Amino acid sequence: MSENQNLLAEQRRSLILDEVRRRGGVRVNELTRKLGVSDMTVRRDLDALARQGVLEKVHGGAVPVVEASTHEPGFEAKSGLELTAKEDIAKAAAELVAPGSAIALSGGTTTYALAHHLVDVPDLTVVTNSVRVADVFHVAQRTAGPRQGAATVVLTGGVRTPSDSLVGPVADQAIAALHFDVLFLGVHGISSEAGLSTPNLAEAETNRRLVQSARRVVVVADHTKWGVVGLSSFAALEQVDTLVTDAGLPEAARAEISEHLRRLTVAGEPDEGADI
Repeated sequence: MSENQNLLAEQRRSLILDEVRRRGGVRVNELTRKLGVSDMTVRRDLDALARQGVLEKVHGGAVPVVEASTHEPGFEAKSGLELTAKEDIAKAAAELVAPGSAIALSGGTTTYALAHHLVDVPDLTVVTNSVRVADVFHVAQRTAGPRQGAATVVLTGGVRTPSDSLVGPVADQAIAALHFDVLFLGVHGISSEAGLSTPNLAEAETNRRLVQSARRVVVVADHTKWGVVGLSSFAALEQVDTLVTDAGLPEAARAEISEHLRRLTVAGEPDEGADI
């Protein structure tokens, strides 16, 4: 299958998932008409989304999976979702990183995408509690060999979560002693009432420490995170300087966000990075 065909499949599945979540369920014949593809193609897409655990197949269609606030998907399950949106967000967020700065990257698949765009930024100091993010820099440096200006990477240590983040007292103590110019923070959920939240209590505390140690907080989150509430809140929206998201975020959500945040960046839009 070509790269273009893969992209089309990814976009189609994103549209299907949005439709399922918005309407509370869809039928296969409705999707074939809406997307202009065959019945077999839609069923393959539903099978793929069901394997990722983001919807449930039922006779003739699909319904959303209702997740408990304590449910924490693993890294692999999340990494296949909203790939294009995460890549767009990562590119936009990378523009906020200055050479020579000290930054922190939390765990998550969007910060993992961002890390790939930062490996060539000179003289960075990167603090992370993500095993996956640290590996991005490690592999890049091992492949390129020793070079001047390569990033210095500090991995916090701690107990590993299903999303491959390191959390707990060891991570918290390491982070509390540090100070970052910018924190790039991935989230499980974001809402005006609950702020930033996660289903993992230990991760919530580690994220609080990350926020407290940062001069600026940049949340990187695709539109599907809006309105999701995990078990534990760890920051209010007012503690966030910038939200970098994708064009799928509805206008109503943008208006609501504008009441709380100083800056909204919608990747790929002409007014990208406009202050609000």
